[in-house]
Amino acid sequence: MIKRAFDLLVVLISSPVLLLIFLVSYFLILFSLGRPIFFRQDRPGKYEKIFKMYKFRTMTTQCDADGELLPDEKRVTQLGQILRSTSIDELPALWNVLKGDMSLVGPRPLLIEYLPLYNEFQKKRHLIKPGLTGWAQVNGRNAITWEEKFQLDLWYVENQSIWLDLKIIWMTFFKVIKREDISANDHVTMPKFVGGRSGKRNS
Repeated sequence: MIKRAFDLLVVLISSPVLLLIFLVSYFLILFSLGRPIFFRQDRPGKYEKIFKMYKFRTMTTQCDADGELLPDEKRVTQLGQILRSTSIDELPALWNVLKGDMSLVGPRPLLIEYLPLYNEFQKKRHLIKPGLTGWAQVNGRNAITWEEKFQLDLWYVENQSIWLDLKIIWMTFFKVIKREDISANDHVTMPKFVGGRSGKRNS
């Protein structure tokens, strides 16, 4: 309940600035990409309960000759790259925070298709609500391996506190300003997760 109250308080305090950024981004996407403005996708939350996560759309719907979507790096627009590098594309997910699907801080909600691929250790990331930012995001984000990302996520699950959340939010602010660790090599964000190793924690 304290974490929930903390989330709502932070969103309320920052809402005047965030609302202005939201509206500017909304109309820039409308004029450059058209509708839909938002990208909606089902993601697993706490206890693997599925919810619909919202983000700003950053890609076109261009397809190849076979009707298949082109790779992400060929569909992301210049505006989309700016929105991603500044994390502004994540602003609509504040609606998920207000609804209670997500928290401001927690393991990032990943794709549903990854659920069968987790080992027992990695599954523990779903013991708490997913977050807009997290310990993995401020310690490498998309520039680290999946194994490292899960280790950091699970460290947060076991050590979470309001003070740690404040630290992560503060670190996130500077990461966004510096635009660090936005993508992995040869990928817009991260390569797909193809399965875990053993269920044991790294030493």
